[in-house]
Amino acid sequence: MLKNQLIQRLNLPKTWLSFLIITVLILGIFFRLTNLDRKIYWFDETYTSLRISGYTETEIVQEFSQPKIISIQDLQYYQHLNPERSLIDTIKSLSLEDPQHPPLYYVIARFWAQWFGTSVTAMRSLPALISLLAFPSIYWLCQELFNSPVTNTSATSATPSATSATPSAAPSAAPSATNIGPVAAAILAVSPFHVLYAQEARQYSLWTVTILISNAALIRAIRLKTKRSWLIYFLTLTTSFYTFLFSGLVAIGHGIYIITIEKFCLTKTIIYYLLASLAALIIFIPWLGIVITSLSQIHKVTSWANQKNSLLKSIQTLMGVLARIFIDFNTRSRDPLIYLIPITIAILFLLIIVSYSFYFLIRHTPKRTWLFIVTLVGVPAIALIIPDLIFGGNRSTLRFLTPLILGIQLAIAYLLATKISQQREWREHKTWQIVTIILLSCGILSCAVSSQAEVWWNKHLNVSNPAIANIINQTPHPLLISDDQMAYILTFSYVLEPKVKLIIQPRCYTCNLNYLFAVKPYIPQIPDEFSDVFLYKHTPSPKWNEELKKQQIYKLQLVYNTPDDQLWKLDKQ
Repeated sequence: MLKNQLIQRLNLPKTWLSFLIITVLILGIFFRLTNLDRKIYWFDETYTSLRISGYTETEIVQEFSQPKIISIQDLQYYQHLNPERSLIDTIKSLSLEDPQHPPLYYVIARFWAQWFGTSVTAMRSLPALISLLAFPSIYWLCQELFNSPVTNTSATSATPSATSATPSAAPSAAPSATNIGPVAAAILAVSPFHVLYAQEARQYSLWTVTILISNAALIRAIRLKTKRSWLIYFLTLTTSFYTFLFSGLVAIGHGIYIITIEKFCLTKTIIYYLLASLAALIIFIPWLGIVITSLSQIHKVTSWANQKNSLLKSIQTLMGVLARIFIDFNTRSRDPLIYLIPITIAILFLLIIVSYSFYFLIRHTPKRTWLFIVTLVGVPAIALIIPDLIFGGNRSTLRFLTPLILGIQLAIAYLLATKISQQREWREHKTWQIVTIILLSCGILSCAVSSQAEVWWNKHLNVSNPAIANIINQTPHPLLISDDQMAYILTFSYVLEPKVKLIIQPRCYTCNLNYLFAVKPYIPQIPDEFSDVFLYKHTPSPKWNEELKKQQIYKLQLVYNTPDDQLWKLDKQ
């Protein structure tokens, strides 16, 4: 009964596809809302809690600059709301240390925390619930893009290449348009990428929703040509600007699209677009001014994006981006070939599908349709991917490519919905049904595996936390010493037991006070009351190890070692 009602609401035919889509959507909801607290609360997420609490990292580092024994609760104090800090302090914290992050999500998260608390589950439930809005948003975008009168009218006057009279090219967008939205929603529902970031206490699920809504609002405004529709576009674009700075790339794509379809003439559509986008930019000026005056701070905290990579490494990263849209089993380049070979085959398969989907899209839809998706994909690719390939760098990290990813998913949704809806030769029809099932099944299996994991590739900075915490927690009265970055130390406060005490002299990542960065190995005087003393260091340098040995105060035993993390046990000489 429930499925039949959903089928009617989504305008789906009563076929196997209808029940498949409903099942996939239900699974997508389940994966987003289950095991929210299972994965480690990692580096970036601790900054989210820090910002909404209204504190700056500078304040914490100054508080712990003098060596003293502290508890886990002392660290957690800065991860929760406190009466003496207000919403203004949240915005101030962002503007001073993280101006590259506009405040909308953090303001929403602060109100959410006031109602539901600041536990890991509470903090992640907000982006998880926001991510559910992406389902109707992408459905609306598909209805506007593939099913609107503007599109259908254009289809009748399309060039021969778009509406060829040959039998092989006869199918057009119209016969399968009613299925495209539900298929796109299903692809998004079990996409490992979207599910992964739906469960992260950051703004990326909100950004996904604002991208989809602003795109749909633009197509609607072009179609209706009313002041009200352009007002809605202005509001959605403003919301997207205040969610993530790279929304500017989406807006640039909108401009290129409108100027192109209006044939570079100053029409009413272009005038309304310019007015709406200019108004959105004016509303964004207060934060844009903060960004401009804080460019040196932004450059400092995003310096990781400019780290040089080889061309091969950049290509590997891009292939990983493509794969993780549809399949993600947490494989890495250092994994054995037995795991990498099938992933490589899957990437080649996906490359073929993606390439063919864009060919099919351009071949069988009017220019107004395919150009919109091409600009959605092309602008981020030109701005982020090409510089990485030429100069090296990490600009094209997965979450920054969300507009491109959505464009790829729209193209594939059109391909699959068209192929499985047309009355074609039996074998071809079944082949595309199988391809659809394989893509959705890969997403489902990936999400199922990920939902049970403590660590995943997107939390790479803290993948060792569970293992290190397990070693420390097993001792009766442990002490942990560290002079690492504050965020690394904060992440341990979520996995260490309350019995663990700490002596820290943290370094600062987002502070603009250079003297707060420790430069020498740090081992303070240790009381005799502790059963076990541990020293943690993230990516220690050889000079650090050498200096530590010269002090000859403690005997160091390496008890945990990876390329990124080391844990020593200390005993007095």
